[in-house]
Amino acid sequence: MKGVGLTGIALSGGPLFASDAEAQNQPPRTLTTGDAAILRFLATTELLETDLWQQYAELGGITSGKLNPYQKAFQRLDGDGIQYITSNTLDELSHAQFLNDHLVSKGAEPVDLDGFRTLPSSQATGAQQIGSSPIL
Repeated sequence: MKGVGLTGIALSGGPLFASDAEAQNQPPRTLTTGDAAILRFLATTELLETDLWQQYAELGGITSGKLNPYQKAFQRLDGDGIQYITSNTLDELSHAQFLNDHLVSKGAEPVDLDGFRTLPSSQATGAQQIGSSPIL
């Protein structure tokens, strides 16, 4: 069994070691309409998740200056909680960026949800001012 496992690893990694000349002779791979739709759907979900995490990070993530009451209470529950919120926010943003960059690299349209930002941003201290201007 050990030999079979190593052979499987060696065979599956073979294409990864193709020479530059072999790679340059390959026609560029394009996405099918269905593949592009799936990737756009995934990018959309990542962008929505990013937005939710950004809002949470405004309340409980790493900030400069004094901790707000929520951050202080959260620190008592989990000393790494503030870092966790900030790290997850950055992770979700990188997922969305990766998917959109891949779509662009294959000649497909990336996902941009900024046109749907129609509500004013929260006026709470620390909130990012993203989207439409506040209604007066």
